[in-house]
Amino acid sequence: MKQILQLLNTGVTKVADVPAPQNQPGKLLIRSTYSLLSTGTERMLVEFSQGSWLEKARQQPDKVRQVLEKIQTDGLFPTLEAVQTKLDQPLPLGYCNVGEVIGIGEGVTGFYIGDRVVSNGHHAEVISVPANLCAIIPDEVPDEAAVFTILAAIGLQGIRLAQPTLGESFVVIGLGLIGILTAQLLQAQGCRVLGIDFAPDKLTLAEKLGIHTVNLKAGADPLSAASQFSRGIGVDGVIVTASTSSNEPIHQAAQMCRKRGRIILVGVTGLHLSRTDFYEKELTFQVSCSYGPGRYDPGYEEKGQDYPVGYVRWTEQRNFQAVLDVLATGKMNTHELISHRFTIDSAIQAYHVLTHDPCLGILIHYPVAGQPHQPTICIHREFSIPPSSIVIGCVGAGNYASRVLIPALRKTPVLLHTLAASSGVNISHHGPKFGFQQVTTDVDSLLDHPEINTIIIATRHDSHGDLVSRFLAKGKHVFVEKPLALNHQELHQIEAIYTNNIQTNQPKRLMVGFNRRFAPMVQTIYQLLKPLSQPKVFIMTVNAGEIPSSHWIQDPQLGGGRIIGEACHFVDLLRFLVGYSIIQWHASTLPDTKVCPDSSTITLNFADGSMGTIHYLANGSKAFPKERLEVFCGGRVLQLDNYRKLRGWGWSTFQYHSSWSQDKGHSACLHKFVKSLSEGASSPIPFEQLLEVGKVTIEIANGVKPTSP
Repeated sequence: MKQILQLLNTGVTKVADVPAPQNQPGKLLIRSTYSLLSTGTERMLVEFSQGSWLEKARQQPDKVRQVLEKIQTDGLFPTLEAVQTKLDQPLPLGYCNVGEVIGIGEGVTGFYIGDRVVSNGHHAEVISVPANLCAIIPDEVPDEAAVFTILAAIGLQGIRLAQPTLGESFVVIGLGLIGILTAQLLQAQGCRVLGIDFAPDKLTLAEKLGIHTVNLKAGADPLSAASQFSRGIGVDGVIVTASTSSNEPIHQAAQMCRKRGRIILVGVTGLHLSRTDFYEKELTFQVSCSYGPGRYDPGYEEKGQDYPVGYVRWTEQRNFQAVLDVLATGKMNTHELISHRFTIDSAIQAYHVLTHDPCLGILIHYPVAGQPHQPTICIHREFSIPPSSIVIGCVGAGNYASRVLIPALRKTPVLLHTLAASSGVNISHHGPKFGFQQVTTDVDSLLDHPEINTIIIATRHDSHGDLVSRFLAKGKHVFVEKPLALNHQELHQIEAIYTNNIQTNQPKRLMVGFNRRFAPMVQTIYQLLKPLSQPKVFIMTVNAGEIPSSHWIQDPQLGGGRIIGEACHFVDLLRFLVGYSIIQWHASTLPDTKVCPDSSTITLNFADGSMGTIHYLANGSKAFPKERLEVFCGGRVLQLDNYRKLRGWGWSTFQYHSSWSQDKGHSACLHKFVKSLSEGASSPIPFEQLLEVGKVTIEIANGVKPTSP
């Protein structure tokens, strides 16, 4: 299928051939008929991507600061690689879509096949959208009108915050698409509306729609006009839909308002506010968040957890429905807002118009496809697979997979066969780039693929346990990024399948991406400690940094929390360096409002008498190195600083080693796994250790008291 993508590093906007998405739980599968370009957001993204590195840096000073901090801790080359990879991720454009439901995911109710719906889906022939971000279109509303619903809902949420009443006077500053739609919605609620802008064509259109206007370009005084419009008492409210870095719109809005007036910012402006402006009139100022309650809440948008209507009357979905109801009455005119029409095949011309010509509503039309949209795209149709080859199917194509795992795989003697993910955006870009034979959104097709014998799993944590079990049961070798599983049930399932494979004389390799133990400087520590028989003491300090509670890794069902999802790395690292099993553990956690607290001190006791302490902390500064390991044993000390510097005290054969760049062992980890397959050697990490580390970290995260030896 065709989808519009933006490449941030090159500035290229392209219509790409992308595998069609599959039905997913909680989502609707929609065949698009129309989508609408956002003249604000999309123009900004395109122009940002077309800027030089210096221009990008100027627009994002906070990101520049983070890059400089990362250079100090991780080194120049790993930092540049991370930045380049981030910019290399293709960005799907668009968030105003109309289409027909062709698939309904598990758990979705209230929708039927064939329904016409609006959604915030991207510009693509087929889209998969969470049900709470969709609304059914009334029969009276044509597709070309309904496609304005999402933008109108942004304005509607601002109106709801302003709480207008019949007969009140309002000013709308900025008469772009959202501004004109907002003005019409205010009129539909019985308000008198004054629109302010610089563009004569937008002002002319607004007047045609019955909106009083002020032409700033012609030198008109907006304060005088607002005073006259409000009959000398000041307007009841101002909704700012303009996009500018100036503070003037908010300053003027305050001067226009009557005492206790309301100012709502829907657009983007400077926010250096004057206290006097607001103090003397006791004005209310509020920033409106997109479509309304539920926006950016993963529980609402991704999990389908609706807010009770008795407590939250107008969610983002219900705002969509309200706009559609207004469109059905004919009180909003969208036909006059359409300035250009293009088909998806000529969409690049649409973006040229967006960035170079006067425009307002630019529609993309999706003609009915003659052939069904396919989930799999073959990149190389003719290729041969030599006997005994290690043939890879990779599930997941996010930032880590594309920046670390797949580039490391390319350096090993494997054949990259299929790159799979639930979304076709990243795989359509990275599949050809890294030399995969095909890309697919049908992950299940890898299960019975006769040529693929090895699977790399780099998906979200909640899918790891299930995917490992299913692929092992199908006789595939598996490399899975940490963690192996999120709970004991998943671990037991994996253990049962792995054991059955051995008992039926069909052993398959299972490897977890515990790369730290393969880092060159960690290997040096291992060799130095190996001859020493005395118990050892380890202090592992991890300056993990803050991650918002809303991030998926903090969700116990999706990410399992950072102890299971990330601290497992360091449990495995100490288990490797000691060489003996963990017999006891204790954990203390800082008081935290997160469901999964992430600042903890974990103490491990090993069978040989060694002890290890892991300080996994989320409350430190990013300018401080992220990982530091200290080892005390037999009158000797080793200190590893962020995998770049290793110091020794009391050693006759070792004192100091440093490196320009950080090496956490990612490449070595994959190389060892591939080598074990090609040579028929044992797994680089014994299966028993994988289970042990998984079991201990799950118990620590869940606060289960360990049993004494």
